[in-house]
Amino acid sequence: MVTAGRASLDLGAKIADRLGVRLTDAGLKTFSDGEVYCRYQESIRGADLFIVQSICGSEREGLTVNDALVELLLMIHAAKHASAHRIVAVCPWYGYSRQDKKSAPREPISARLVAETLEVAGIDRMVTMDLHAGQMQGFFSRPVDHMTAMPILVQYVQDQLLPRHGELVIVAPDAGRVKLVRKFAQKVGAPYALLEKERPAQQVAEIGHVIGDVKDKVAVIVDDIIDTGGTLAVAAETVLDEGAREVYAVATHGIFSGRAYEILGQSPLSGIVVTDTVPLRAGAPPLIKQLTCADILTDTIRRIFTDDSVSEIFAGENQLF
Repeated sequence: MVTAGRASLDLGAKIADRLGVRLTDAGLKTFSDGEVYCRYQESIRGADLFIVQSICGSEREGLTVNDALVELLLMIHAAKHASAHRIVAVCPWYGYSRQDKKSAPREPISARLVAETLEVAGIDRMVTMDLHAGQMQGFFSRPVDHMTAMPILVQYVQDQLLPRHGELVIVAPDAGRVKLVRKFAQKVGAPYALLEKERPAQQVAEIGHVIGDVKDKVAVIVDDIIDTGGTLAVAAETVLDEGAREVYAVATHGIFSGRAYEILGQSPLSGIVVTDTVPLRAGAPPLIKQLTCADILTDTIRRIFTDDSVSEIFAGENQLF
C-alpha cells in the first residue's frame, strides 16, 4: 500500500499510478490551532506501507518544513499502531540534511535527531535520494536505501544539451561535489572543472575562481541542492567571466526558498533542471524545468516489496554518485 503526506501528494500519486495501486488516504488535516491530525481511511493491518513524504514545505498546502516532519511522524506512528507489517518512509528530500555535523560549538546535529525521531516513531526502513552527505546513512540503525537522480540528469544532458551545444564542460560548484561531478562527467563524456568557494556565513557563498578549462565551452554546473540561488547565480557569472559561452545548472533538489526565483530569473543561466523531490512553488521563471523521479522510486518500492536487489537499478553505481 502507498500513501503520501501533503508535501508530496503529486509525487505519491505518480508512484501509486505506476505501481497500479490506489493512493491510500491518510486522512490528514490541520486543526485551527495548527496541530496535525492523521487517521487512515481504510485498514492497513498486515500491509507493507510505503509513506511518501519529502521533509519540505508546501506553499500550496500551507505546510512548513516542520509541519511536514510532524505529519510524517504521525503517519508512521498511526501505521505502527494500526498493525502495518512493514513501514517504509520514502523521503526523496531529507529535510535538515545540511545540518549533519557540528560546524560550531553548541550546535545540534539536526540530521541525526530527525533520523532518531523517525526510528522512535516506528519506521522499518528509509528510502531517500541524493543525501547531502552519504555518511548520514550511519545516523540510522535501520536499513537505508540511498537512491540517486543523477542518471535522470545525465540522460537529460546527453539528450538535450550535448546534441545542441557540442562541447560541454561539467562544473563542480565546490570541492565537496568533485566526486559526484567526476562521475557525472565520465557518464556524459565531457571534461570537468571546479569552482573554488568559501562560505563566510550560513546561506552565503563567495566564489573564488575556476580550476580547469571552460573557455569557449558550454558549462553545466552539477549540484545536489539549489536553495536560495545566490551561490548558483554567482557561480554562473564566474564561469562566464572565465570564457564559457553559456551556463546551465542541474540538481536533484530544487528548494528555491526566499528570493530564489527572482535571483535566478535575473542570473545569466540559460536553463536550470531539477527533479520533483520538492514541489515547485508557483511563479517559477521559465528557465526552470522539472523532471520526475517517480520511475526510480517506483522501481525501488517494487523491489523492496518483493525483496529484490535495489542496487541493481543503478547496476550498483548509486553509491558512486
